[in-house]
Amino acid sequence: MNSIRKMIWEDIFPKLKLWEFFQVDVNKKKKKKKRLLTQENRRVTKSDPHQHLKIIQDPEYRRFGCTVDMNIALTTFIPHDNGPAAIEECCNWFRKRIEELNSEKHRLINYHQEQAVNCLLGNVFYERLAGHGPKLGPVTRKHPLVTRYFTFPFEEMDFSVEESMIHLPNKACFLMAHNGWVMGDDPLRNFAEPGSEVYLRRELICWGDSVKLRYGNKPEDCPFLWAHMKKYTEITATYFQGVRLDNCHSTPLHVAEYMLDAARNLQPNLYVVAELFTGSEDLDNIFVTRLGISSLIREAMSAYNSHEEGRLVYRYGGEPVGSFVQPCLRPLMPAIAHALFMDITHDNECPIVHRSAYDALPSTTIVSMACCASGSTRGYDELVPHQISVVSEERFYTKWNPGALPSNTGEVNFQSGIIAARCAINKLHQELGAKGFIQVYVDQVDEDIVAVTRHSPSIHQSVVAVSRTAFRNPKTSFYSKEVPQMCIPGKIEEVVLEARTIERNTKPYRKDENSINGMPDITVEIREHIQLNESKIVKQAGVATKGPNEYIQEIEFENLSPGSVIIFRVSLDPHAQVAVGILRNHLTQFSPHFKSGSLAVDNSDPILKIPFASIASKLTLAELNQILYRCESEEKEDGGGCYDIPNWSALKYAGLQGLMSVLAEIRPKNDLGHPFCNNLRSGDWMIDYVSNRLISRSGTIAEVGKWLQAMFFYLKQIPRYLIPCYFDAILIGAYTTLLDIAWKQMSSFVQNGSTFVKHLSLGSVQLCGVGKFPSLPILSPALTGVPYRLNEITKEKEQCCVSLAAGLPHFSSGIFRCWGRDTFIALRGILLITGRYVEARNIILAFAGTLRHGLIPNLLGEGTYARYNCRDAVWWWLQCIQDYCKMVPNGLDILKCPVSRMYPTDDSAPLPAGTLDQPLFEVIQEAMQRHMQGIQFRERNAGPKIDRNMKDEGFNVTAGVDEETGFVYGGNRFNCGTWMDKMGESDRARNTGIPATPRDGSAVEIVGLSKSAVRWLLELSKKNIFPYHEVTVKRHGKVVKVSYDEWNRKIQDNFEKLFHVSEDPSDLNEKHPNLVHKRGIYKDSYGASSPWCDYQLRPNFTIAMVVAPELFTTAKAWKALEIAEKKLLGPLGMKTLDPDDMVYCGIYDNALDNDNYNLAKGFNYHQGPEWLWPIGYFLRAKLYFSRLMGPETTAKTIVLVKNVLSRHYVHLERSPWKGLPELTNENAQYCPFSCETQAWSISTILETLYDL
Repeated sequence: MNSIRKMIWEDIFPKLKLWEFFQVDVNKKKKKKKRLLTQENRRVTKSDPHQHLKIIQDPEYRRFGCTVDMNIALTTFIPHDNGPAAIEECCNWFRKRIEELNSEKHRLINYHQEQAVNCLLGNVFYERLAGHGPKLGPVTRKHPLVTRYFTFPFEEMDFSVEESMIHLPNKACFLMAHNGWVMGDDPLRNFAEPGSEVYLRRELICWGDSVKLRYGNKPEDCPFLWAHMKKYTEITATYFQGVRLDNCHSTPLHVAEYMLDAARNLQPNLYVVAELFTGSEDLDNIFVTRLGISSLIREAMSAYNSHEEGRLVYRYGGEPVGSFVQPCLRPLMPAIAHALFMDITHDNECPIVHRSAYDALPSTTIVSMACCASGSTRGYDELVPHQISVVSEERFYTKWNPGALPSNTGEVNFQSGIIAARCAINKLHQELGAKGFIQVYVDQVDEDIVAVTRHSPSIHQSVVAVSRTAFRNPKTSFYSKEVPQMCIPGKIEEVVLEARTIERNTKPYRKDENSINGMPDITVEIREHIQLNESKIVKQAGVATKGPNEYIQEIEFENLSPGSVIIFRVSLDPHAQVAVGILRNHLTQFSPHFKSGSLAVDNSDPILKIPFASIASKLTLAELNQILYRCESEEKEDGGGCYDIPNWSALKYAGLQGLMSVLAEIRPKNDLGHPFCNNLRSGDWMIDYVSNRLISRSGTIAEVGKWLQAMFFYLKQIPRYLIPCYFDAILIGAYTTLLDIAWKQMSSFVQNGSTFVKHLSLGSVQLCGVGKFPSLPILSPALTGVPYRLNEITKEKEQCCVSLAAGLPHFSSGIFRCWGRDTFIALRGILLITGRYVEARNIILAFAGTLRHGLIPNLLGEGTYARYNCRDAVWWWLQCIQDYCKMVPNGLDILKCPVSRMYPTDDSAPLPAGTLDQPLFEVIQEAMQRHMQGIQFRERNAGPKIDRNMKDEGFNVTAGVDEETGFVYGGNRFNCGTWMDKMGESDRARNTGIPATPRDGSAVEIVGLSKSAVRWLLELSKKNIFPYHEVTVKRHGKVVKVSYDEWNRKIQDNFEKLFHVSEDPSDLNEKHPNLVHKRGIYKDSYGASSPWCDYQLRPNFTIAMVVAPELFTTAKAWKALEIAEKKLLGPLGMKTLDPDDMVYCGIYDNALDNDNYNLAKGFNYHQGPEWLWPIGYFLRAKLYFSRLMGPETTAKTIVLVKNVLSRHYVHLERSPWKGLPELTNENAQYCPFSCETQAWSISTILETLYDL
């Protein structure tokens, strides 16, 4: 080897002088430079100063044919004058630089030559010396020392003559490069294209029987070649149903696409098998998807031991035993390409040399047990003890003769090699595929024994193949006679096949000159379809129990020698088989998938004879809330809790949605190793939790629990490995039925709506419920349609009205469940659009009963612990009453409904329900009158008892109506009476007691909401539906009457004048022109104590646009919306502050306490983070005004709205809470401090879909 290396370096490379093909003729270039410098009128084009002199490769590859850019040379090498000496000196410097560049090329070629020698010698070593190589022996013309890379139809010639032919077009066209493959190369790169050094470095493992074809990028680049290969492809597709793309990675992708398109035009269902050596499943996937490959060839010979061979079966051979039943419509999951799993391919080394002849039978059995296509290569079954070369082999394959003797080398029959076993195994492989044995389990019994199980998920029968591999020759290697005992779950019905590789008394192998013959002295002893006690491989079998209702058979082997296989057909234990059959029978009511393998019996629990849909149809939406949802704090209030999975986490909900959210994650991946599945297999705790939780409740909920308990009775009797699959099937059936029951009780908009609408509407079930303790104040006993229940403790009848949780999990129970503002922002979408009119009415009237100081409470606290510290809740309440009257049939009747006043005066103690009733219209009038009169009070129990952070002045609540403008105003700089209500709480940052966003003065959305209310009451009063036409107040000791008409006109006349930031800098209406930093927007407030706050760009003006669009000029509104879209619109929510604002920060961290005044303790809650509910109002405003702008704008807006909403749909589908969050950090980053599902977020998106 060293002599060869020395000869190449000392004799061959110096003669070739390969570097000269990459170098520049120095003298020639120097002369040219001199000539250019001495020209009188020489012109120099200005070149890029960053460009340096470099060698430009000669495309013809002539010796010293390369050049340099003379323009760069002239600007780089400049003589200091025009004298001959200066020019000569300049040219010498130029010459020196070219010589340096030539030296660099020389070094580069030297480096390539080193690699070429290494590759060449590596190939020589493999072909001549390596133990695993072909050992070609002497160097001959047939087997030369070095493989030729090029071929041509000329006689041998001298090197100089050969070189000259490169430059003769009529000769050069016949010089062809061999094709091949490059180890570790990028398969998407063409290794023969310019810029590739593969041939120069001898990195190509070339195929002597084929040449590299130059297709170009399109048919026009080489019309004949494309047409010729297309015709060949079409002929192939005409006569064959499938094709194999051998070394698929060596064909340019665009060429393969073109040819396969042509083939599929003739054979649409063409089966395309491909061999890929990309070394990457991602790269494999590019070929599979671009070419539409049906199956990828996978090679068992790539396994280095039996464990790896078993892993390949697990990887390519089907889904795991006990897999979940996948619905027709399911998430698209990454998957590996379908395999054609081959025990050997024509490229593989001979397994008899690489392993042993005894391994042929067990390895082919392991491969055939995979649930995929399987294949082999001729010669494997006959035990041919050498690789059959597809290039050089010229002998014939053996012929079939049933009576052939072992000594007859030209013929084979069932006694030859493993042919008899192969026939039986192939029949089994076909049977298992046809009968749906699609599940696979691989068990590595010991270092040599692999057990592969194929399982039918419908009839739950299994076929178990136990193979003792022989990767080492049993004659020369030690194999223990002690074979481990095996445990096979279920009952063994028969031994399908047992076979042993044995020697027979005949002459040893001798290579035949005419036929490709195999080893005659090795054959297979085979027996098929026998009983266990007839087996010669099994010593004895016993029955044992692994756990309750799970039986296993213990198998002890005596003749499982290397090269043996035994295949069992196994059924479930009869008792378990019956239980599965009954389960499948009851599951057919949900899906016909379970019909096969089902068993109808009459002695099951009577409740199972009733269809589940009939039981569930009696459930109310409030009861469905308890069955499907209930987060931890809700459930704890009722004395329970969510199920906690050991070594993982607690479920999000105690109801079925908690389980379904986890199953939705693990089902598509078949993640049977998940802690959830481990918990189910380990015991019945989760199963019992699901049914017992419901049975402990009363009525129809308990009936649902009893149905589940009856189903679980049979579930507990089946093998544990099947429990996750059937538990999931039971829950899916019940869950989907319950969802249908929920939707049937909702509005036609929901029932006829999209999947998105339906899933969003479930937020109504999720967030509206009745706990152990009522959250709403008691309604008037005179009111009809109020739900009642029997108190379990007092045994007295009590109201059980549904209340609306602000958000889960933080605002779901106790006094923190219900908030006036949240409730009435959310009520239209959550209850009215979904058709839950009675629940909406009861909530409106319950809050009406708590009216005090003319305000609706923010924190409801069941009425008795209410806080009246917000200015906007009453206006959202009035907006909901207006929406109710317009959307509900006979909705105006609510105005006459009795309201049980808890606080008839500001100072009265809470009165019991029914003490003082008023019709709702009187309560509405009181709220309007109190605002016009002016509201001023100090919160009860002011101080740390109700708010430990607020400063003393913050407990003073004020609200009123401006006499000039009609705008509702209120608040001070120490409280925050709107939804942007973050109070500073960091002593370290010195922001304790300071509101981040006081928004005192007239907040834009409150002005819009009040305008909507006044306009609506004016309309009703004109029709005499609302009995009041005006409000009466005392001013300066006089009684003053202000009509709704006058109030309405004042707001209308002043709104745009005072709220719109004109694009005209000289606008006289602008009080603080020096504070304007964005024109064409609407102010966030008017008259704030800190005037600059008025001019901050926030999303609140869009609320006013939706509820009172008459306040806005269309053109100005559209411009403001465009600015909001550009600056505030996020992926899921709206930025709560302009990113250009100096205090903007989009990341909310309530746990952070530092010295930063603007951030500490989440001070920036509404100073940038993206809140979801305002996006609904932004989109609705866009829709409304786009329709006024014209059809083209409307069409574009609808596209925008759908694009935005699509992101909410994705979030809703993926969220384990099945809701939309309160807020996100900037650009929709997850915020851990947000509620995971928020009522107003779901509501406003539903409202947008309703408008759409």
